[in-house]
Amino acid sequence: MLRSLNSRAALIVTLSAAGILMVTMGARQSLGLFVSPLNTSTGLGIATISFALAVGQFMWGAIQPVAGAFADRYGAAKVLVAGLIVLAFGSALTPFMGSGFGLVVSLGLLSAMGAGAGSFSVLIGAAAQRLPLEARGTASGVINAGGSFGQFVFAPVLQKLIQSIGWMGAMWSMALMTLAALPLVRVLVDPKHATHHHGAHEDAGLWRTVRQAMGDRSYLLLHAGFFTCGFHIAFLVTHLPGEVDLCGLPPTVASWSLAIIGLSNIVGSLYAGSCVSRYRSKHILAAMYGSRALLVAVYLMAPKTALTFYLFAAGLGFTWLATVPPTAAIVGKLFGIRYLGTLFGLTLLSHQIGGFLGAWLGGIAITEFGDFSWMWYADMALAAMAAVVNLPIREAPVLRPAAQPA
Repeated sequence: MLRSLNSRAALIVTLSAAGILMVTMGARQSLGLFVSPLNTSTGLGIATISFALAVGQFMWGAIQPVAGAFADRYGAAKVLVAGLIVLAFGSALTPFMGSGFGLVVSLGLLSAMGAGAGSFSVLIGAAAQRLPLEARGTASGVINAGGSFGQFVFAPVLQKLIQSIGWMGAMWSMALMTLAALPLVRVLVDPKHATHHHGAHEDAGLWRTVRQAMGDRSYLLLHAGFFTCGFHIAFLVTHLPGEVDLCGLPPTVASWSLAIIGLSNIVGSLYAGSCVSRYRSKHILAAMYGSRALLVAVYLMAPKTALTFYLFAAGLGFTWLATVPPTAAIVGKLFGIRYLGTLFGLTLLSHQIGGFLGAWLGGIAITEFGDFSWMWYADMALAAMAAVVNLPIREAPVLRPAAQPA
């Protein structure tokens, strides 16, 4: 599965990017654990806290094309360092915020923008420009798996910290963990690891390439599918602890469910990265989205026990963020990798518009109706739609190696 990363330089680049994503995604994807203790401490209400996290979902996506464009033009190092510092500052500032507006600033703006600047668009773009063509699909899977491993590690650790030193101490601890990733930036961008394989696409300039992409039907269909992915993930990562509580189960079930999602997605991300070189990415995406609709339907019919949540988490986790490698692969096939950070960043913006709605509407649903039933139905419908809209995407067949003569 990892045979294409057969050089020391390629492995170092890939693992460094994966390590940075482990920290930024681990911190970001574990914020749902803070909703209940934040509400108890501040009395702001679930809807207000959900809105702050929903703003964070949107801002994480909104910063992606901006960070990608800066990285494409000025280099990834400055963007990654700034992102990690801002993420740490937002986390450290949160315990001092006692209003909804304050949480929007610390979690919705600062933390989200910092995590976004140190996330997929910049990291995958930076790695792609330092790797040969045959290694990029596998590398994107490994990098993506780093983010999932971060969720697996951060969720139970932060839950334990919340229980032992309180949510404020857990937030400050998360800020220190973020700063610990800074040395990896230097390793990732070290010039001796670069191979500079930009591919055969003509460099038409950043803004001309963006205009061309926004007029491309396949690119827009990719955005539509990724929108539903964002809705699904943000709803679950924000409100799964609330769903667990509604079922009368302890908070540890939620933290371990999030951890299992991350662990399962490590396998899913590596598998998705290997599939990119063997199958059309649009078919991979259609299968992933369709499986989510089926899994939610099975969950709704199952008894709500801890085992059900763990099995549900394992099933969902396999495709959780494993959609990233095939999505990035389609963008690269359509437009090349010179501006992959920017173009994939725009795709991630669509993802996070869906994420904003998933986090925010989940808070409204629990406030107005007392449960998440309508959100589960919406999630199923959107997942099924995403499976369908990926199929018409224009994508050339995967070239397979010619058979060797006997």
